[in-house]
Amino acid sequence: MVDVTIGLTGGEARERLDQGGPNAIAEIAQHPLWRALRKLWAPVPWMLEAAILLQLGLGKYVEAGLVALLLLFNAALAMFQERRAQATLNALKSRLALISPVRRDGNWTTVPVAQLVQGDVIKLSLGAVVSADVHLLDGSVLLDQSMLTGESIPAEVGAGADAFAGALVRRGEAVAVVTATGDRTKFGRAAELVRTASVESSQQKVVLRVVRNLVLFNGAVTLVLAAYAFLLAMPLAEIIPLLLVAVLSSIPVALPSMFTLAAAVGARSLASRGVLPTSLSAVDEAAGIDILCADKTGTLTRNELTVMTVRPMPGFDEAHVLALAAMASSDGGQDLVDMAIRAAATAQPTADAPKLVTFVPFDPVMKRSEATARRADGVVLQIVKGAFGAIEGLSRPQPIASGIVDELQAKGLRVLAVAAGPPGEVVMAGLIALSDPPREDSAALIAELGGLGVRTVMVTGDARSTAEVVAAAIGIAGPVWATTPLPDDFRVEGFSIFAGVLPEDKYRLVKALQKDGHTVGMCGDGANDAPALRQAQMGIAVSTATDVAKSAAGIVLTEPGLGGIVVAVKEGRTTFQRILTYTLRSIIHKVVQVLFLAAGLMITGHAILTPTLMVLMMVTGDFLAMSSSTDNVRPSPRPNIWRIHNLTIAGIIMGAVDLTFCVSSIVAGKFVIGLGTEALRTLAVVTLVFSGQAVFYVARERRRLWSSRPGRWLVASSIIDVAIIGLLASNGVLMTALPISILAGVFISAIIFALVLDTAKLILFRRLAIA
Repeated sequence: MVDVTIGLTGGEARERLDQGGPNAIAEIAQHPLWRALRKLWAPVPWMLEAAILLQLGLGKYVEAGLVALLLLFNAALAMFQERRAQATLNALKSRLALISPVRRDGNWTTVPVAQLVQGDVIKLSLGAVVSADVHLLDGSVLLDQSMLTGESIPAEVGAGADAFAGALVRRGEAVAVVTATGDRTKFGRAAELVRTASVESSQQKVVLRVVRNLVLFNGAVTLVLAAYAFLLAMPLAEIIPLLLVAVLSSIPVALPSMFTLAAAVGARSLASRGVLPTSLSAVDEAAGIDILCADKTGTLTRNELTVMTVRPMPGFDEAHVLALAAMASSDGGQDLVDMAIRAAATAQPTADAPKLVTFVPFDPVMKRSEATARRADGVVLQIVKGAFGAIEGLSRPQPIASGIVDELQAKGLRVLAVAAGPPGEVVMAGLIALSDPPREDSAALIAELGGLGVRTVMVTGDARSTAEVVAAAIGIAGPVWATTPLPDDFRVEGFSIFAGVLPEDKYRLVKALQKDGHTVGMCGDGANDAPALRQAQMGIAVSTATDVAKSAAGIVLTEPGLGGIVVAVKEGRTTFQRILTYTLRSIIHKVVQVLFLAAGLMITGHAILTPTLMVLMMVTGDFLAMSSSTDNVRPSPRPNIWRIHNLTIAGIIMGAVDLTFCVSSIVAGKFVIGLGTEALRTLAVVTLVFSGQAVFYVARERRRLWSSRPGRWLVASSIIDVAIIGLLASNGVLMTALPISILAGVFISAIIFALVLDTAKLILFRRLAIA
């Protein structure tokens, strides 16, 4: 045991510091080079890297260099997305005090908080931030722990109570002994949850599954292609380039970059409307949010105490009750209750209010504050304000008061009593009920989110009664869970309100919802919300949130109110539609290209495309098509879900229609026009490019292709793509020249093909629930 009158000796403190480590949150940073290398280790980079090695083996150094540039471009775009976990930990550390008064060797001194150890005796005083988890030994303090526990009202604690690192001392002074430091504090455990919290993004899942499906399908076709080439006894010098083209045609090279670019466009749009995404993945994740877990204090409510109602006793009115209560309240202090009462009294002034003579601050033992005032006729009044039980014992009984208190407390309100009268003869003047009221826009927000298919769940550290009252006021209805900690086998589906929860519970709640297949949004404002904000697919910090919450969240609302959540959901769904269009286009295009190689080989006996032509189409087609990141689209009325299986089926069927058109073009070129092999290769490139544009305009619209106006950048990229290939084909650059008449014929045929494909698309999209 430590002697609290002496504290630890210097030697004991050093020994414990060596054993337990500094009172600081562990810092784990990943080397930038390692982060960069990770971008080159994924399914799409693997395929590009294999293509580079094949081209180097064939001596195709220029083509290998072009593909390498594509690879590096993708990696560079993704690099800036991963810098959040360390920022969150730094923000957590910034909440801790820098120095702390500590008793060492019998003397009070100050030391950096990093040097505090378990067993140190420290002093807590007004305005200080608690430096470690402590147990109070003497004195009393008013602690604001809202950023840690979610409790909206500061708590008065005295000897025998515990306080946690990060809490703010709003009043009083106390001596305490340190019980935990660093990662072992409640703050440290929250930091560890933030560090370990992670969820695989939809982008990662989609890219992996699309690449997997394309590899399986196109890989099988490539094997058949290789077998057929050997059966034809083609020279090895022709077979290897053919297989290289097959590999290149299977790679959705710009798909990861498209996710990044579309999210960046969405992020810029959100920023202009008061919503700041700190993570690009949060933009497209917003499209799938079907449950929003919203913290109550400071998120659904204002996080400021307000006088909700005043119940005067017989012989008094509201204005006089507030005037008396204001005299028994501190002026200019940090007590939220006193600030709320004085603000309410100012709003309802009374002309004959007595003049304040003396004021005695709140005594946590007596549970009351006191004042002396003088009326205009010279009569001296004693005024007391505090807990109903304490004031009731000092004043003449009021029979109706107890019933009113029960009624107000049942509504989740905090009730104070005010009594006044000649010294020693005070009578109860009235009751004042306070609460942290809901934001004005909370009810409308929840109703609008409900219309968008997003269910809102309240998650709060406050008591059940308070949570139920606020929930009823803002339109959240449903069963309440008020037991902590949450059990491991807990089923969360049936509950709409979670009261009295700890930070660990919020984190576990988000994980449980994700395990049940939900895409979760978490909205909060405090350090206690940080782990859950980090774990959720879309963490949202309100404008008044702490730095901890803001750095843990994927989206920060920069303007008051919660309307930014609806804006984020709608913009996320817009971004989703743009990415969906590009993904479907990629699946169709990659399926058609590899099957077209097989068809071309059977028709001509040669590879219908060369590696150079394939790289050319990748550069002009795949990357110019990223202009769809700015396309005009309609957000879905319901949460979006990636149905890759359905999307792949749609891509294969639409690809089959596209393949029919492309093969028909080659057949006509060989057997009707009589083109040679080199000219047929040019025709193949032109056909694939023109039909690819037709596919793009069909895929971008869930209804008829003419139902909406395409974005100007999309139109511009289409013109550039068609113009580049048209000019190269007509002038014989990188390929054999073709007459303008043939190019025009393919272009007109592609328009007719688009109308046919559009009809097939409507049937497919309806059956496969692609919306």
